[in-house]
Amino acid sequence: MTSPTDPRRFLYRADALDPDLAQSLAREALARADDGELYLQYRATESFGFDDGRLKTADYSTDAGFGLRAVSGEMTGFAHASDISAGAIRRAAETLALLDPAKQAPAAPPPRTNRHLYAEANPLDLIPFAKKVALCQQVDAAARARDPRVAQVSVTLAGSWSVVEIVRADGFLATDVRPLVRLNVSIVVEENGRRESGYFGLGGRYMYDHLFEPDQWNRAIDEALAQALVNLRAVDAPAGEFTVLLGPGWPGVLLHEAVGHGLEGDFNRKGTSAFSGRIGERVAAPGVTVIDDGSIASPVGGGRRGSLSIDDEGTPTQENILIEDGILKGYMQDRLNARLMGVAPTGNGRRESFAHAPMPRMTNTFMRGGSDDPAELLGRVRNGIFAKSFGGGQVDIVSGKFVFSCTEAYKIENGKLGTPIKGATLIGDGPSVLTKVTGIGDDMALDEGIGVCGKGGQSVPAGVGQPTLLVSGLTVGGTA
Repeated sequence: MTSPTDPRRFLYRADALDPDLAQSLAREALARADDGELYLQYRATESFGFDDGRLKTADYSTDAGFGLRAVSGEMTGFAHASDISAGAIRRAAETLALLDPAKQAPAAPPPRTNRHLYAEANPLDLIPFAKKVALCQQVDAAARARDPRVAQVSVTLAGSWSVVEIVRADGFLATDVRPLVRLNVSIVVEENGRRESGYFGLGGRYMYDHLFEPDQWNRAIDEALAQALVNLRAVDAPAGEFTVLLGPGWPGVLLHEAVGHGLEGDFNRKGTSAFSGRIGERVAAPGVTVIDDGSIASPVGGGRRGSLSIDDEGTPTQENILIEDGILKGYMQDRLNARLMGVAPTGNGRRESFAHAPMPRMTNTFMRGGSDDPAELLGRVRNGIFAKSFGGGQVDIVSGKFVFSCTEAYKIENGKLGTPIKGATLIGDGPSVLTKVTGIGDDMALDEGIGVCGKGGQSVPAGVGQPTLLVSGLTVGGTA
């Protein structure tokens, strides 16, 4: 059995399941399959919502369960339950018997790795409840003291700790213990009856202590307040076709949505992506290199928000070059789509929880920096838009067509930043945008650790990034 300090103690109980029995059950349940796994998970989550000077919500929950998946050819059988016991797993295995027997040799197990991007400690247990509430109060008070125009402050502190174990019929076993924390600050300012808001968040796969450093939460306040004050003097955005300068870091969310999903293996295997069958072709302007890398460490220790030591099938994450100097090089793959396409898995098999089957998903997706000076790129623009930050958007994953709203943007007039604008939306499609890149800054940055990616009804943490990018001929929907 597991020891009292082993994180796997949340998965195994003497009266329900032990590691040896789990291995035996996986072998028995998946005997007829090409591939598959028994996925065990325990997860604890908490969140604190501080609004209008008081603690409005304080939530804590735990859940645990298993997902049992069998793959035979292109068919997948999947069953799950929130009861980690031998009996429940055996009942789930009965549903998998409906699958056709394997028509080929079982798939080889994932490669082994000893790499751990993050510690196994539980961030939820390391800092007392009262101290977490006190941080929210401190941020609220400091934000209100910054400027008399601050009318409302919202602070959210959230964390989770997940223990997963992947058990395969071939004897492969992998365990990953995953921390994740996040701090969000939203500020509303008011002047002469006009209200505007600003937002900033940061986080990653590390302990809470980084978020509790005064430099960090003060930076969150400063960034949120600065954005709100800029929007307070913003004018209605113009509409039409413009040259657009995209800022570094978080604006990479446009790349993630408009291009990244189209480079996932399932869409390309089925021929429904704009990038299907185009390996080796030019799909972007020279200099454009797009990468997905789930193995990136955080500069403060631990991992980036989208990073994982192993994916949810046990494959180690890695750097995957998707587009290199404008040429399409490959797709992001889970085990199923990789096998059917005759390529290797890339460490992109991800699932929201034990109740979901894995699929190819992004981790940290970004564009590499170039050699252009961002100030020089700005100087090239006679009449355009600078998009510094984005909010929500809508994307057609198959075509890559998108509509994104800017939360902070400016006019560019004769090579200089002009008046801030509000209500600007960027409209286009991902494949075309990549061909219209005319300048790539030398200031590549990853986002601060706030991204959430949705696909097929599942949400997972993800990272984005890019350098300053100059894009010609983008449609801007405005309110002027």
